[in-house]
Amino acid sequence: MGMAFVLVQHLDPDHKSLLLDLVKRYTGMEVAWAKDGMAVQSGCAYVMPPNTDMALVGGSLVLVQPEAPRGQRLPIDYFFRSLAADQGERAVCIVLSGTGSDGTLGLRAIKGEGGMAIAQDPETAAYDGMPRSAIATGMVDYVLSPAAMPERLLDYVGRAFRNQPEAAAGAPPGVPDRLHEVLHLLRIRSGHDFTHYKSTTLRRRVERRMAVTRVEDMDNYIALLKRDSLEVETLFRELLIGVTSFFRDPPAFEALAQVLRG
Repeated sequence: MGMAFVLVQHLDPDHKSLLLDLVKRYTGMEVAWAKDGMAVQSGCAYVMPPNTDMALVGGSLVLVQPEAPRGQRLPIDYFFRSLAADQGERAVCIVLSGTGSDGTLGLRAIKGEGGMAIAQDPETAAYDGMPRSAIATGMVDYVLSPAAMPERLLDYVGRAFRNQPEAAAGAPPGVPDRLHEVLHLLRIRSGHDFTHYKSTTLRRRVERRMAVTRVEDMDNYIALLKRDSLEVETLFRELLIGVTSFFRDPPAFEALAQVLRG
């Protein structure tokens, strides 16, 4: 599976960014300024120009004039939320050095759709406000130095999406028969019963945790759950994020209203 990269940074509206030229020095990918309506292509990197907000809609970049006053803009949150809505579980966000908390709310949106999140190790950041805020959510999958990010990102993508064609038609081999064991462990450890939730959603969340923990198969993941209570807690939180989508689902409330009305 190929990847595209979109770089969003905090800039003075009148500041000339050097980021595009800097990135070109370190990659063989095509690197370009983002333009309104530009379709995002695999193997390319796009840099947000100054004095804009940017979103991803239908696989294309949309540039708009910022509405919030200078100093109150959250361009990273703005882009992450659109990325979550557009790419769902295929979205990956990386929060790097920066002041404030921009990126935290957008990261929550990406995790809510089943995506993956990386934050820079605060000890390696020139400004640790943004990574620390992201880490405080408890939703970050990896806390890494910038040097360690490429290998982990490639590893995750390779693991998370290698069975995607099979997942579209059904579960990967071995997963359906063992999912009930995972849910049983969760029920024992957390007291929460997920057996009545949508099995495809549960399965994809389990597969994501397998990719994040670099576990090769379901047997080994079940063994990990049995010996590591922290992984049980993490999986429990990941599944709850998906379950909360019920509250954003109008048909679910309509059905509930009909039941209550008798």
